[in-house]
Amino acid sequence: MDLQQLRYVVAVADTLNFTRAAERCGVVQSSLSHRIAALERELGVRLFARSSRRVELTSSGTAFLVGARECLAAADRAVVDAVAATGVVRGQLAVGVIATTAAVDVPELLQRYRARHPDVQVVLRSGRSDDLAAAIRAGELDIAFLGLPEGERPAGVGTLVLDHDEHVLVVPAGHRLAAAPRVTLAQIAGETFVDFVAGTPARAQSDRAFGAAGLVRDVAYESGAVELITRLIGRGLGVALLPSAFIRPLVAEDPGLSLVPVRDGPHRMEYLAWSRFNPSPATRAMLEVLGVRPERHPSADTAQGENLRPG
Repeated sequence: MDLQQLRYVVAVADTLNFTRAAERCGVVQSSLSHRIAALERELGVRLFARSSRRVELTSSGTAFLVGARECLAAADRAVVDAVAATGVVRGQLAVGVIATTAAVDVPELLQRYRARHPDVQVVLRSGRSDDLAAAIRAGELDIAFLGLPEGERPAGVGTLVLDHDEHVLVVPAGHRLAAAPRVTLAQIAGETFVDFVAGTPARAQSDRAFGAAGLVRDVAYESGAVELITRLIGRGLGVALLPSAFIRPLVAEDPGLSLVPVRDGPHRMEYLAWSRFNPSPATRAMLEVLGVRPERHPSADTAQGENLRPG
């Protein structure tokens, strides 16, 4: 058994087609089929059930695939680590980011990273904070920028607090509260709200604040897209509570919206999170760009950083 055979098995499992798998691996189909058949004879089990029209993993193939992927990942990591020892960082860096990230200018950060490490392939993924943290724990992401309710910390990952922020009320420019110097949750509980999808960390920030105050509100519109939320507000369909540092620059360019401070409104923490289990050279290089020095022990939950602001 060799690594090439493992790559062939993974390619067939991913495509469920010997022709497409061969194209992906850059070999002729007969060679790929022969190598997989030889592996099956060596193992004494069938990895794939195939006919002229269908290809499926057998139960043995499904079990084998897990280890095959792990072996290939370990082999790829060994190559990356060996090259990194020479001072050249290669490989892939998977970065997660929430839509309302404000503590770091992510495009500017990625530009600086690419200037220092042009051989690293950066993959960017947007999503909700809990999903991104879970993806880091699962090894699907290397690093992420998260936003969570005050007092809540991502578990099972290395973390660093980037910023602490408070929410402001976003209303249409002609709203009765648009010129108010400050409001309370009790004063706005009767408004129709636009908010993030229920059950997400972004939504939980406002839900918890109203719940702690013993107040009930009406959320008529839910969306995961900030642009849609602000457009709905601009049309007079509702109001929203959004993180101050994120929304202020947007509202400054939109005369149809106004911001109002909230005395007892929600607060959130922005975090940098990364895999604390043997971070890859590409991940360590990004932490260096951010000025972060993780603890030496992989079980550490926190790190000390400096110069986190771009520039």
